[in-house]
Amino acid sequence: MRDVLLQCAGIGAIAASLIHGVIGETKVFARARIEPQRLRTLLRLVWQAGTVAWIGGGVLLLLVPWMQSDLARHAIIVTLACVYGFAACANAWATRGRHFGWVVFAGVTAFALAGY
Repeated sequence: MRDVLLQCAGIGAIAASLIHGVIGETKVFARARIEPQRLRTLLRLVWQAGTVAWIGGGVLLLLVPWMQSDLARHAIIVTLACVYGFAACANAWATRGRHFGWVVFAGVTAFALAGY
């Protein structure tokens, strides 16, 4: 059961990350007026760097059940629970709880910790 919870956390993390990337490109940066252009490009790349990192974390959560090392398993789960937990708290605080992203990342954190 622990492995299924970790895989659910991984799938949730990947899904949330992809949504984050798509919404960023279609909603946020489509309307944003950022000058100079170099700064706009930098902000888009930094935004998508978070997306790629969260996808990588989701992949690791998916693969944890097949790892032979308990130390690696625990380190990955604890590290990613901190990463997604921070993302959930920051999103909830910054949007005063009005954005659904914090709920998704809190769910990923809960599933990851439940699979610990």
